[in-house]
Parts: sequence; structure tokens; C-alpha cells
Amino acid sequence: MEIFTLPFALFLSVGALGMWTFIAVATWSENRRREREAYYRSETLKKFSEMPGEAGLAMLREYERNTVRLRRERIKLGGLASLAAGIGLMAFLHSIAYEVYLVGSIPLLVGVAFLVYSYLLAPKD
Repeated sequence: MEIFTLPFALFLSVGALGMWTFIAVATWSENRRREREAYYRSETLKKFSEMPGEAGLAMLREYERNTVRLRRERIKLGGLASLAAGIGLMAFLHSIAYEVYLVGSIPLLVGVAFLVYSYLLAPKD
């Protein structure tokens, strides 16, 4: 019995074509979204700078503080997720094969590094 028949080859080629088409459209739409966000951000900053007196500068400083705070929160979330993945991987590998469970320490230590950076080294508000 031959494994690579014509229907199987067509299935694989259509599947690959569909996957790469999806990746292309997803990448294009993500780039469009980022471009729009950058445009709106620059317009907002332009309006802040045109405001009279200290109101515009205060809003601009608040915007920058929020940006730094959101970046630090994202690093904390990534660190916690990586830490949890490392602990879960260590527990899973320990139950399967005792010798290789320390492989889970790689994502665990990456999570610890993210958390140490976000709490101790990252720039504060």
C-alpha cells in the first residue's frame, strides 16, 4: 500500500497553503493595527504639546508614567507565567522520568529573572 497517494498529497498541499495564507493575513493585520496605534499615539502627543500652560506637560508626563507602569506590569505577568510553566514542567517531568525533571528549571529561572528585574531593576515611575 502506497502512503503518498494523490488525495493525501492534495490534502497536505491545501493545508499548507491555507496555513501560510492565514499567517500572511494575520501578520498584515497586526502590522496595520500597530501602524494605526502609532499614528493615533503621535496625534495625541501632538495635541498634548499644543495645550497651553502646564496642563499639556502634566498630561504628557502622566501618559509616560502609565506607559512605564504598563511595561513593568507586562514583565511581571510574563515572569509569573514563565515561573508557573517551569514549576509545572518540573512536576510533570519528575512524574515521568526522574532524571530529566531539572529541565523545567530553565523556564523557572527565566521567570525569576523577569520578576527580579521588574521588582528591583526596572525604572520606577
